[in-house]
Amino acid sequence: MNIRLDHLKDVIAREVFVTSATERIVEPAGEESAWIFDFRRVLLKSDILDTIAELFWENSKEKTPFQVGGVEVAAVPLIAALSLKAKEKGMAINGFFIRKSRKKSGLLRMIEGTLTDENVILVDDLMNSGNSLMRQVEILEKLNKKVAAIFVILRFRDLKYYTYFRDKGIEIYSLFSLDDFADSLHVKNLIPQQKKPVPMPFKAEWQFISERPNYFYVIPKSAPAVDNKKLYFGADNGNFWAINQKDGTVAWNSVIRSHSKGKYVFSSPAIHHDMVYFGAYDGNFYALNKETGKKEWVFREADWIGSSPCVAPSLNLIFVGLEFGLWKKRGGLVALDSENGQKKWEYAMPGLTPASPAYAQKEGMVICGCNDFSVYALDARKGHLLWQFRTGGEVKASCAIDEKRRLAAFGSFDAHVYVLNVTTGKLVWNIETREAIDSTPLIKGDYLYVASLDKKLYCIDLDTGAIVWRFAANGRIFASPVTIGDKIYIGANDGRLYELEAGTGKNTALFQATERITNKIAYNKQTGKIFLPTFANEIYCLSDTREII
Repeated sequence: MNIRLDHLKDVIAREVFVTSATERIVEPAGEESAWIFDFRRVLLKSDILDTIAELFWENSKEKTPFQVGGVEVAAVPLIAALSLKAKEKGMAINGFFIRKSRKKSGLLRMIEGTLTDENVILVDDLMNSGNSLMRQVEILEKLNKKVAAIFVILRFRDLKYYTYFRDKGIEIYSLFSLDDFADSLHVKNLIPQQKKPVPMPFKAEWQFISERPNYFYVIPKSAPAVDNKKLYFGADNGNFWAINQKDGTVAWNSVIRSHSKGKYVFSSPAIHHDMVYFGAYDGNFYALNKETGKKEWVFREADWIGSSPCVAPSLNLIFVGLEFGLWKKRGGLVALDSENGQKKWEYAMPGLTPASPAYAQKEGMVICGCNDFSVYALDARKGHLLWQFRTGGEVKASCAIDEKRRLAAFGSFDAHVYVLNVTTGKLVWNIETREAIDSTPLIKGDYLYVASLDKKLYCIDLDTGAIVWRFAANGRIFASPVTIGDKIYIGANDGRLYELEAGTGKNTALFQATERITNKIAYNKQTGKIFLPTFANEIYCLSDTREII
């Protein structure tokens, strides 16, 4: 009999396990929960930490040398206790912890402490799906550190579930599993249904990293655009990059010299014929030759441009939102000749206009949101106002156009999805989400897909406005959904790219990055390559190994 283990089990049952009968419990997705294991109630008690440390060393003393680490918050007291216990036993180990999100100021660190060359044992209070631990492994492997084992107090699932760790040769050791408490806690459905783990079939062929990313702005930045051979995007260090899709090498770059509050290029480029277009926070709108990077023309009448352009090929026009630092002129929309940059018309708006316009070709109109809480529809040729719709919050992203039903769909910072009659601007229906919306909806067939900062992607029936399904990520969603075949792809602040069945929302595959994903992916249909951006100015080129098998 292990007295320490029995004592700890009793403490967990009496003090750590909490049910909704005594306290309200809310899951990350917002739903009410029946129970939770709250280890933070005991992880700062000296006797409990000492017991856990002793049990850890009983299992791990033969594995030395190693270093211990984990993600904040629960891992921090554990790491401290294990380090002190090592000294008590005449040994010395290194400890560090990983931040849930990279620090936005100071030294901008993801990892606090100093990493050594020894193998790593990751520690945590509990292990359910293993998502958090997967991200930790990816972060450490990116730094060429080997994770040898995982130590947790409580494991929820059968060891067979954790294929990701088994495939990497990472041992999992837990003091307890849920099965150990099935009889003593007298709770229905304590043992979760043992589902199959979500496949991770995406292979990173290469990764491009633009230096000196700005970690302060956790919002949509410059999403990549692709042609047949190159990828184009703007970065936080002032570079606008053209990257060869084949190997991630630089084809050319153009440098933006000035910025506003650390912002250089947040505008997502548009490609038309032999040119690539984008705006910058130096107030200029650029048209570059997409083969050479040569400046073909520059429009210089704004103070800042964060908006992403859209092209009306039949009109030979390109539209983009403008921002100004004037008292009586804050924003607007401009139409430029796509060949020479000549201004065809400009419409002034009372608020800043970082939103990106959308072109409704059949209606002959361009639609754009504004920080004045409104969406404007303008005649695409002449620029005069056709209609204006006011919401309860800023409208920062673009809208989706359903030509079949003559609908325009967009989200607002008032936490609503709006669907309007594109001809009249009249409201057809709206749906409330739990948080603001800062992404562009996607229309696929009869359904609308829209992401919210409440961490959910919603699938909505366009005809009825009824929610068909919701998918909950583990982080906020700024990125816009993209469709490839019969699947929807969406990234989130948990650093995960999710592949979902369009009809059901079932998560069929994922890829784990180390940084947050705030922009939509780009896809080359000819090569089958996915190009995944992170807010840290990284681009992953992903191939799907399922296509190879």
